[in-house]
Order: sequence, then C-alpha cells, then structure tokens
Amino acid sequence: MEKVAIIELNERALGLSIYKISNGKSLLCLSKVQAFRLGEEIDKDELINPKTKNDILEILRIYRKLIEDYAVEKIIPVCTSVILRARNHRGFFDEIYNNTGLNFTILNDEEYIKSLFNSVVNNIDSAKGIFIYVGAYSSYIVKYNRRAILSSVTIPLGTFNTKLVDNDIDKTIEYLKNQISIGNILQDVDADGKFVGLGVSFLALGKIAKKIMRYPLDVDNNFIISRENIDKTVAFFKTLDLDKVKKIKGIDGDNADKLATGFALIQAILLHIQPVEITISTSNMVSGQLQMNVLNLSNERFNDLLSNSLENYYEFTKDEFSINPNVYNMASILFKQLKVMHKLPRFYVKPLRIASFMYDSGKCINAREYTKHGFEKIVYSDIAGATHRELLLAGFICVCQNLDDFSLNEWIKYKDILLEEDLDAVRKLGVIVKLAVALNASRKSVVQDIVCDILGDSIIMKTIVEGDATYEILEGMKVASDYRKVYKKSLQII
Repeated sequence: MEKVAIIELNERALGLSIYKISNGKSLLCLSKVQAFRLGEEIDKDELINPKTKNDILEILRIYRKLIEDYAVEKIIPVCTSVILRARNHRGFFDEIYNNTGLNFTILNDEEYIKSLFNSVVNNIDSAKGIFIYVGAYSSYIVKYNRRAILSSVTIPLGTFNTKLVDNDIDKTIEYLKNQISIGNILQDVDADGKFVGLGVSFLALGKIAKKIMRYPLDVDNNFIISRENIDKTVAFFKTLDLDKVKKIKGIDGDNADKLATGFALIQAILLHIQPVEITISTSNMVSGQLQMNVLNLSNERFNDLLSNSLENYYEFTKDEFSINPNVYNMASILFKQLKVMHKLPRFYVKPLRIASFMYDSGKCINAREYTKHGFEKIVYSDIAGATHRELLLAGFICVCQNLDDFSLNEWIKYKDILLEEDLDAVRKLGVIVKLAVALNASRKSVVQDIVCDILGDSIIMKTIVEGDATYEILEGMKVASDYRKVYKKSLQII
C-alpha cells in the first residue's frame, strides 16, 4: 500500500488531499483546505503580494510536514492557470521550490478539461453525455462518449471575471446569453445521454435546491434536478442577501459572493442547451488527477462503475474473515432462483448487489447489531454508479436482514424518492441477503449453487456443495421463519 498527496493551488484556496492506494483502488484519508483570495488579488494588481506569498509558503510547509507524517511516497502539486496572470509568478514558484521542494504543474484549459473528464466518468454512471463546468475564469461544455472526449467548448467567462449587470441576476443572464456561443456541440447528442453539472456553483445550486424541495437525503453526488427546480432555486436565491447566503449549511462562506454570477452563468448556458434535467456531480480536478496519474483505471472502471466502486470500498474494509464477494454471489444466485417467488423486475438487482456486498458495513459501529447500522454506511459511502433511490433501497435491504430493525417511520422520511412497490421489495431482498450470509456461514464457499423446487406451500432449496455444508444448512434454516413471514411459504434446505 502506498500513499499519494495531491496539492492544488487555485484562485480560491490551497488544498491538500492524501490518498491510500492499494491494488489500483484509492481511499481519501486526509483533506485540508486553506482559503486565499488569490484570484481577486491577481486581478487587481497582476501580482501576488508579499504577505500572500509568505502565507502560502507557510501553509505549504505545514502540508509538507503532514505529507512526511503520513509517509507519502508520491506528491502531485498542480495549479490552475490563474497564476500566469501574476507578473511575479516565476519568482513565486522558484521560492516555493527552494523552500519546500515542490514543483507545481500549471494546467491549461485542455489539461483541466481532461482532468474533469476522468473524474466525471469514474463518478457518474453515464456512458455518454455532456458535462458543464462553471469555473472562476473559464466555463467548459464537454461532450463525451464512453472513453473519449468528442468535443468541447471553452467559454472565457467564470465567476471571477463576470460582473453582475446593474446588480441584477436576470439582466446578467440576458447579457451572458448573448455573449456565449456553444457552436454545434449539441449535434448528435443521444436521448439517453446525461447532462452533468460540476463545480462550486452547481454544488451550491444543488444544496439550496434540496432545502427548497425539502429533499430528505443529504447526498450531493448524483442529485438530479429538473430545469423547473433550477429556475425556482435561482428565483429564491435572488431574494437572499449575502449574509443569509453565507449561513446556508454547506455553502462556502468565503466565496458566497461569487454565487450570483455562478448562477447567472449556469442559467445562461442552460438557455443554449435546454436540458430537461441536470445531474449534479462532485467530480473535480483533484480526483481526475488521481485517476490519470496514479490509478490509470478509467477504462476498467467505466465498464462497470458500480462493481469497481464496491471493490474500492472492500479493498479498505476487508479483513481475514471477510466473505462479502461470496455473499454477493450467493445473493445473485438466490435472486434468480427465487424469481417466481419474489416477482421483482431487474431494476432491483443493483440495490441487491450493493446491499449484499456491504451486508456487514454496520460492523464498524456495532458488530453485534450491524444490520441496523448498515443503512447510513451504504447511503453515505460515496458508492458510484447508483442513483439516490438505489442507494436508499440498498440501505433498507441491509436493515431488513433483521426485519425487526425495519422502521416504517424511517421509511416515510424518504417517501418522495421511494415508490410504493419498493416497500415489499426491500423486505423480500433483505431475506435473500440474510439467507446468502447464512449459506456462507463457515466462510469457505462450501455451497456453490442452489436449485429451488416449489411444491405447493413449500419451497425446497437443494444445495450444490463442495465439502460438508451441515453448518450452512443449519444457519440457513434459521431464516425459515423470516422467509415464511415475507414470502408466505415454508422453506426447506437440503
């Protein structure tokens, strides 16, 4: 296992991210950010003033110490092109190198777009589409298909170099609409392609929208917002003064004053693109740099984003007793064999995959009662490749390994995301996961397959084994009472 540090210097802040890397998988183990008004300072004087230089150097020395404490083997220092606007940037980087040994790479628009692309395709389950990024000095519209960027448009407007017209967002939107040209990037966009929004402005838009909509789930990534709700959110935002904006939970108070221009840019771009909805993503340049320079797994991850995300989780949580892949495989077998019984469509396969692979995720809270604690672990573990509804279903399936842990009051909290038929589904799938765990009781993959026969009010499960499956059958029969409760049939395992 190695450790990698990525240091990012941009117009807003200086950040440090330290990752553990193992078998092509990554785990963020430290994230630090120090705000700086570097962009505004350079815009004003075309210089980095001595105090800012000293402050940045001091933070870099602290980051250097943290990097040494974490025994980091590889450091990737990157900087946005804003720094090139400062006439003294060469001397500044020389000073950084002489004091810290860090040699920053300055990313141009093409390199930045490539970083964002690598982050998006490893974070959002969309084989093709268009992503929109609103930055500080440039905004990007990028069309992609599978592993390739097909075309992109760079708009030389961002939250730092765009001014409100008469301090009015609506006037600014109208002005920006006439300044923006997107060419023919929308040509040949498939109906099933997603429109993805990323960057500080889109994340803030999503946070405010969720409050207005009373959205019950506090997950930023993969939040889908309709065009109508975007308009409502911007209309609400126009009624707030800056102090109220800074108090909104999750909004970066240091840059709250840039949100008005950010929202104006989003609306102006959307007037050209006219999407029905936008999927908001937490994708960013840092995670893209990690993919490009360390993991190099874009192609493999893109083929099955969910599987790779689950394997990434497992890489850093497994121990010598872990059987998660075995439970996952057995749950898949049971889902197919019991199809006549549960009568659930294929949509529920993905939630079952997540729940069975993370069946014991609540053990980090309480090893004895792990089923009741698995919900939050599943929902908030940044599992990629699943919608919010699928994550919620997976969480409730995990809880339903013990039917007594299921709370209807908890379920009702998410009634605006979940459907009526989902309630029956999570109970049935919870029993399947519980049975899959039982059939791996000795942790040795003794039970290789299952064949089911339905006889009247009974179902007989015939185990195909390699070795002695006495313990597995004993544990499996303990699930019989739950099986009868949910499936209305008796269970016999032989």
